[in-house]
Amino acid sequence: MIQVPPSYRKTMSNAIQVFLDMQGIEMLEGDVWGHRKDLDEYFTIEDSTLQEINSLAASGANLDDVTSEIQKTSRLGAELIKYIAKTKTTA
Repeated sequence: MIQVPPSYRKTMSNAIQVFLDMQGIEMLEGDVWGHRKDLDEYFTIEDSTLQEINSLAASGANLDDVTSEIQKTSRLGAELIKYIAKTKTTA
């Protein structure tokens, strides 16, 4: 999974998107917090946030409801929350 800002996603060619799909890499659209000096190659999501996403998803809550509830307490993007909820419940 790769998360890119909306401005980058709009400029990516169809060939790149097809290549990523063929490799099984899902591309999510999401905002990058801060300025360029604050960018990291990766970040870690707290275990408590993951557990909360998993419990809400396992309880049968709608993905949009899970997303809105998690965004109240964390700075995660909506697409990333939905991705986590889908992959953790199917895994």
